[in-house]
Amino acid sequence: MTATFLLIRHGATDDLDVRLSGRRPGVPLNEAGRAQAGALARRLADERIDAILSSPLDRTRETAEAIARSKAMAVTIDDALIEIDLGEWTGATFAMLHDDRRWHWWNAERVTACCPGGETMAQAQARIVGLLRRLAAERDGETIALVTHSDLIRAALCDVLGLDLAGVHRLQVDPASVSTVVIGDWGGKLLNLNVAAG
Repeated sequence: MTATFLLIRHGATDDLDVRLSGRRPGVPLNEAGRAQAGALARRLADERIDAILSSPLDRTRETAEAIARSKAMAVTIDDALIEIDLGEWTGATFAMLHDDRRWHWWNAERVTACCPGGETMAQAQARIVGLLRRLAAERDGETIALVTHSDLIRAALCDVLGLDLAGVHRLQVDPASVSTVVIGDWGGKLLNLNVAAG
């Protein structure tokens, strides 16, 4: 079993660098994000993609649908790709979190910290890695685009690279970027990291 995965972060939203969107509904791509999704779709138009899966959130679905339109394909929604559950921090601005000791602990100790009322990074990692391994077993030889969120992609990359989750901050995943990995029964291999469209 071996499959190639295009781990794609959604395009920009108005929340980017302002607040934690989390699983909050009604956070679509903004004008820049729609342009990024269009550029990404053009970049991937000639690449082999056998399936496109997306997180159920608006920003990921819009990004996935732009890619799907360019390839006359359908998008499959998979809840395993949803954003990490940020619990009570969902929708909070970074300014609001500045003096929250729990926020600083979360960012310093991703291996052990938990979002208040949410999930741990390890739980999010188990979700994405479980999906990758299941799809690799079910779709041998295929190339699958997974449109998801920065923390999910970084968690998957930590697993592929053999990094502890403490290394998650060492990985940058830009909006509308693609990181390509190959997963097999032997483990995983990174082919490229954070390649932006355009």
